[in-house]
Amino acid sequence: MTAAATTAPLSPRALYEEVAERLRQRIFNRTLAPGDWIDEIRIAQEWGISRTPLREALKVLAAEGLVTMKVRRGAYVSESSPKDLADVYHLLELLEADAAAAVAHQASSAQLAELQALHANLEATVSDSQRFFALNEAFHLRLLELADNRWRLQMVQDLRKVMKLHRQHSLQKAGHLHQSLAEHEALMRALTTRDGPAAAQAMRLHFQGGLEAAS
Repeated sequence: MTAAATTAPLSPRALYEEVAERLRQRIFNRTLAPGDWIDEIRIAQEWGISRTPLREALKVLAAEGLVTMKVRRGAYVSESSPKDLADVYHLLELLEADAAAAVAHQASSAQLAELQALHANLEATVSDSQRFFALNEAFHLRLLELADNRWRLQMVQDLRKVMKLHRQHSLQKAGHLHQSLAEHEALMRALTTRDGPAAAQAMRLHFQGGLEAAS
């Protein structure tokens, strides 16, 4: 979402959901950085809303781990310790490695071709970190959808919101986009040869490389 979009009229969807999404995007693009205090009065005035939907939105973001509520001090963008980040990556590694193995075994040829097309788009955008980040996320979420376990998908989506606070910065580190792409290539080879254990291992190595870059 662009800066201009965050000041556009609110849509008819549930107001607190729209507010939560706007705040979420400000956190992801670092307009609100980790540790920042969220000025409820200023934001409510800026968006022309009452503080009630804003507070409901903050509860949603707190449940996602993006916001920390402090007694008598208000809401702050969450800060993650190195252990927090390592724990998130560990869980994502387990869940997505399992999903990769499932896709290698059960995906149709057309579905694997869809993943291959997403991978080709990654290759074409390796010089653009912002675009690469978006396509990388789309690839992982599509793989999870193809693995066909809605509980795993929901868990990963929640964990990825926390990871996203750090992941975009890590992809901008020198050489890491190319490393991430090479890891994806190994994953695609395992998927297209329907080698479940190799696909799981490729995904594990992918997250281990991601954690190293993010740390």
